[in-house]
Amino acid sequence: MPVIQGRTREQLRQDIGHALGAITVSSASSNGTTGTLIDSSLAIGGDDTFNGKWIRFTSGDDDGAIRRVTDYVASTYTMTLLPALSASSTSGDTYEMWDEEFPPARIDNFINQSITDATGHAYDPIENISLHGDTYQTRFDIPSNIDMISKIEYRKDVSMKRLHACGTTFDETTDSDITQSLDTKDNKQGTQALKLVMAAGLSAGDFVTDSITSTDISGYDTIEMWVKSTVATSAGNLKLLLDDSAACASPLETLSIPALTANTWTFVRMSLSAPHNATAIISIGLEYDSDLGACTIWLDDIVAVATDTAEWEILDRRNWKIDKEARDLVLLREGQKKLGYSLIKIVGGDKPALMTSDSDVTEINDHYVVSMATALALISSSGGPATDPDAKRQLSAYWAAAAERERNAFPMLVNVRTVS
Repeated sequence: MPVIQGRTREQLRQDIGHALGAITVSSASSNGTTGTLIDSSLAIGGDDTFNGKWIRFTSGDDDGAIRRVTDYVASTYTMTLLPALSASSTSGDTYEMWDEEFPPARIDNFINQSITDATGHAYDPIENISLHGDTYQTRFDIPSNIDMISKIEYRKDVSMKRLHACGTTFDETTDSDITQSLDTKDNKQGTQALKLVMAAGLSAGDFVTDSITSTDISGYDTIEMWVKSTVATSAGNLKLLLDDSAACASPLETLSIPALTANTWTFVRMSLSAPHNATAIISIGLEYDSDLGACTIWLDDIVAVATDTAEWEILDRRNWKIDKEARDLVLLREGQKKLGYSLIKIVGGDKPALMTSDSDVTEINDHYVVSMATALALISSSGGPATDPDAKRQLSAYWAAAAERERNAFPMLVNVRTVS
């Protein structure tokens, strides 16, 4: 990507205003009213000098409000604003004053038009590792925030310790409302998964645990596992417990399992909060932290991994494709065999986000946005050949050419596949 300063919409808008020569940035010098703004720094001109100008507040109770100056009294530095503000202007409130022909809301719109124009030429880089192969699945839902994929990688190796293969039931402590079994037909790793049937009488806070051989995971930072539920859950409805005392009596780690879609196996990754304390884990548990009603939960392959030790291999582009209509990543036969039981990394990007508030930060080249929005603003106010004394059309062409140069400097998108 080109160099990005990460400027906010407010900063971009003010840069555009300065390029247009159409903005004054200042602040109130005294308290005003809901209908007035006082600024002694405007000690220029006479009465009515600023009539027709636009005021956009950028701080205080009226932050974001846009008003029109209908009168200016030079002796008291007072501007009358319409319509009335929701709160009285106060000393120190910052604001932008725009020339009549450049309403600030229009400039915000031109900023977004510039970003939209760049879509397809630039993407906000993303790496996603939420998907995991299981040796037989060939279709995967592409995460919703990904609009372009440049390559697919799979985790060839990583430092890990398996805490529980879920090939045995949790028999350390259990609840009478939980019925356990091993499912040999619906599993993700090995030949079976742990199946927990939760009866309607189960209460929030109930849990089931299993004792394991003392395991030191202090050198690991993440727990990975497979989870499936017959009901949709929110993040934290189910929790994984890890403890160095029996029956998870005082868990060292209480990990919120992410949201689950009903009847769908989900590969989840949860960061350990204090791995340095986890030197002798002897108990692992599942806590039913919210009353979900009667349901069934499956667990499989609970492991601790050291994320930064991962070694990644690129999956040949001939071995995968994108089903745009379904938004699916599709593994072809050789790709499925090559990937096997591995974590998948999608390297790609999403469309540059439009800016909806002044605190939003641009995801593409700042100079491109300023140049393109300036060109659009100039052409929008230029009029015809006989009504363009300031040569705004000529200036617009200058800024449009500058924007084109910036866009041509975007990194070339090679071997990119769009998702939709």
